[in-house]
Amino acid sequence: MTPTEYISAQSPERQALLKSIHALILKLNKKITAEVAPMMGTEMIQYKINTYFAYALGSGKAHITLHALPMYMHKPIHEKFSKLFKKAKFQKGCINFKNADEMPLDMAEQFLTDCSKVDLVAIMKKYGK
Repeated sequence: MTPTEYISAQSPERQALLKSIHALILKLNKKITAEVAPMMGTEMIQYKINTYFAYALGSGKAHITLHALPMYMHKPIHEKFSKLFKKAKFQKGCINFKNADEMPLDMAEQFLTDCSKVDLVAIMKKYGK
C-alpha cells in the first residue's frame, strides 16, 4: 500500500488533514522517503531519512497520531509546541489529535519546520558510536 492509498482508505473527514500533513512532511525535508509499514500494532505512514526513522502518521479509531522523532530527541521543540497546541494531546514523541481544530495546519507547518532543522542523521550516528 502506498501513502496515497493509505490516506484514501481513511474516513472522509480525516483525509484532507492527513493529506496536508503528509505533503508538509515531504515538502519540508527533501531527504524524506515515505512508506506504509506496521508500527505499534497498526499500519502507519513512516517517514525516513536514509534508513533512520523520522516521523509516522497514523489514523486510529479515536484520533490521528503524528510521531516525531525530532521532538523526542530535542526537548525545546516539545516544550514550545505542547504550549501552542492547546487542544492536542502531547506525549514524549507524538501528538494525538482529532481534527484540524486540534492541529491547525499553519501551526503544523511551524512544528514540522522546527523539526526539520534537527539533524537526525548526525544524532543517530553519534548514538551508534
